Amino acid sequence: MQGNNFGANPLFFSTYFIFYYFLFFMTQFNPDRPLLVGPETPTAPYPLSIQGTVVKGYGRGSRELGIPTANLSEEALAMIPPDCTTGVYYGFVQVEQCGQQVYPMVMSFGWNPYYHNIQRSAEVHVIHEFPNDFYGSAIRVLVLCYVRPEQNYPSLEALIRDIRTDIQVALHSLKRPDYAKLAKHKLFASNG
Repeated sequence: MQGNNFGANPLFFSTYFIFYYFLFFMTQFNPDRPLLVGPETPTAPYPLSIQGTVVKGYGRGSRELGIPTANLSEEALAMIPPDCTTGVYYGFVQVEQCGQQVYPMVMSFGWNPYYHNIQRSAEVHVIHEFPNDFYGSAIRVLVLCYVRPEQNYPSLEALIRDIRTDIQVALHSLKRPDYAKLAKHKLFASNG
C-alpha cells in the first residue's frame, strides 16, 4: 500500500490548499448577523457619491487586519454629509490606477473605537486583491447602504470577524438587481 504524498500530485495539493484556505479565511464570519442588509432598492439618502484621493493611513488594514483599505483624503471626507451616521456601509468603488473597473466595497466611516482614533476617517476596503498600493490615485465611491454602527471590540479577532462579515453582507446585498445596476452609475463614467 502506498502512503499519502501530497507533493506528488499538484492538482491534489492545490485543491487541498484551496479547500483549507476557504475553510479558514472565508468562513470566519459572524453567523448571527444577516447577510442581506437594506431594502430591495436603495432609498434616500442613497446613493451618496464621494470623490477624492487615496492617502496613507495608519497601515493597520493590511498589517494587523489582513484587510487592506484605501483611506479617503480630506477632500473626500468633506463630501460626506455632516449628519451621516458613523459606521459601516457598502457600495461600489472605482480607483483611477485600476482603469474603468468598478468593484464592490465596504467602507468604515467614523472614529474606529477599537483603535481610539482622535480623527474621523473613511476607509474603503475594495473587495478585490491588488498587487500594489494605490496611494495618490483618484478614487470614486458610491455608497448605497448603511450596514451597522461602529463599535469597540474585546479583541482584534472579534474586529476581524465582523469586518469579514461586513464583506459578506456587501457581496450578498449588492447582488440584488437594483443595487447591481448601480455599478454602471454615472459617477464611474466621468473623467473626474
